Amino acid sequence: MDIESFSPVLENERVILRPIKESDLEYLKPFSVNEPEIWKYSLISAAGEENLKYYLELALQKHAAGAALPFIIYDKQLGEYAGSSRLYEINEKQKNLLLGYTWYGKKFQGTGLNKNCKYLLLKYAFEKMGMHRVELRADNNNERSKAAMRSIGAVEEGILRSESVTSEGGRRDSIVFSILKNEWENNVKPKLEQFIASTQA
Repeated sequence: MDIESFSPVLENERVILRPIKESDLEYLKPFSVNEPEIWKYSLISAAGEENLKYYLELALQKHAAGAALPFIIYDKQLGEYAGSSRLYEINEKQKNLLLGYTWYGKKFQGTGLNKNCKYLLLKYAFEKMGMHRVELRADNNNERSKAAMRSIGAVEEGILRSESVTSEGGRRDSIVFSILKNEWENNVKPKLEQFIASTQA
């Protein structure tokens, strides 16, 4: 896949998601240094500057290989960078991918920013990339993430037991959610558009 066409900028009234760059370290470092608990449930921790450098390096490698679209998130309402998210494990043949590696600084959590981001990412995945299935995963102990997935209309599929090694060296059970193309069109998209419209009124 051509790397230039694989670098979309997604935007609405609330948020801008643009492809992440190495120089974005400076924007994300305050979270990494001051809010390391953000990555408590993450498979790859970006807590601390060195971990953040490695996190960005891996994201850029996956992007260059055409396997992932990592974004930095800019909250237009507050005029500040807020976190990161990505589309990854992109399977063009089977028309599916995963949406994850999503995190926000504490002041942006619970503000509606996540729903705006999910709307733009899902819209791009289904309507521009032609995906038929988008999967989302979380540590089964991460109640906040599970609630966020349910709130956008993702369907819970089950738990993959002892599925991944955590950043601390243990193992986690991963809960799997998904959204299919028809579910996006008939349920998830209108629900998110209604939410976004109500918050802009």
